[in-house]
Amino acid sequence: MIQVSGLHKRFGSVCAVDGVDLRVGRGEVVVIVGPSGSGKSTVLRCINLLEEPTAGTITVDGVDVQGRHVDINHIRRELGMVFQQFNLFPHLTVLQNITLAQRKVRKRSKAEAREMAMRQLERVGIAEKAGAYPRQLSGGQQQRVAIARALAMEPKVMLFDEPTSALDPEMIKEVLDVMLELARDGMTMVVVTHEMGFARAAADRLVFMDEGRVVEEGAPDDVFTNPRHERTRRFFEQILGR
Repeated sequence: MIQVSGLHKRFGSVCAVDGVDLRVGRGEVVVIVGPSGSGKSTVLRCINLLEEPTAGTITVDGVDVQGRHVDINHIRRELGMVFQQFNLFPHLTVLQNITLAQRKVRKRSKAEAREMAMRQLERVGIAEKAGAYPRQLSGGQQQRVAIARALAMEPKVMLFDEPTSALDPEMIKEVLDVMLELARDGMTMVVVTHEMGFARAAADRLVFMDEGRVVEEGAPDDVFTNPRHERTRRFFEQILGR
């Protein structure tokens, strides 16, 4: 579903991503972990061209996203993205937040968009909040609305950029539970996170990055319990306190 080859991204003199190769199969959950500043989020943002790669190729479902005649907005319709911040429109209700893009981009009728919105709100467990405004919701509820909004566009892939990092600890579980359910349903997902419990439970493959490079990847249990590289071992010792 996603193939990244030789990806480089520079910001001036800073090399944020340094030759990353990444493959994500249909229905696969790939979790990317690593220290802050290792290039994890930049890789994610390059996949849907929120950041323009300096070099390398990216294909999504067989389409080169940087192709000369490719409509990147068409590609983005197939890539749902959930950010650290919820990015909800404060003046719109939950229902209006979820139906807006459906009507503007997918060209659905008001009734169709509402039906899809309610279905996804039910899926993330907050259908009763459809008439509420973002300010009336907890952080965890707002993030679940953001997930429902992305799902309502019926994407082929979901990209999550540290979706729990802005949440209070007691709200993290409700968002991770939704993501676990998506993984069980077979959604193709690429997740950048510091939540190691989620990585162990949901990932088909764990990717560890440092200094803009993929240092190690493999089955989560293998990478967690028997990392091949010293840098990976040190990272998990610090994170897991072992």
